Amino acid sequence: MKKLASIGFLSLAMTIPVTHALAVDEHFMGDAAVVDGYDVVAYHTVGMPMKGSADYTATYQGVTWQFASAENLAMFEADPGAYAPAYGGWCAAGASKGKKVPTKADLWAIVDGQLYLNSSPKAHNKLFLAKTEEVIRKGETNWKQIFATPSGEL
Repeated sequence: MKKLASIGFLSLAMTIPVTHALAVDEHFMGDAAVVDGYDVVAYHTVGMPMKGSADYTATYQGVTWQFASAENLAMFEADPGAYAPAYGGWCAAGASKGKKVPTKADLWAIVDGQLYLNSSPKAHNKLFLAKTEEVIRKGETNWKQIFATPSGEL
């Protein structure tokens, strides 16, 4: 059933036209490694979150990124904007509501090549997956104001 839902979502996601949040416009989370040290390239290449290693790191936009392999590190360094998550790694559902909300690495989706993370099963399943196009559209609109405000909320 889970596989079937994923296939259905991927089919839907491929038909949704979106404008991606530009990585250069984002402020990535935390003083430690981004996305709690998970390898953002692995979401794209192996289709699941994988913990990165302190042996394979890059600095991009002033923060540390960790990777599971030298190959993933090289892919990121060649095109970091292709792999960096939307909304600076903050919750996509939260961005659609005008808030910066920390995320969980296992609540994710890739839509039109862009990695989106979410904060809770409810935000991921009942908001992001249920209303993907709307959440992304609202998140894109809100993000420019969210990252510019000190509290991270509109």
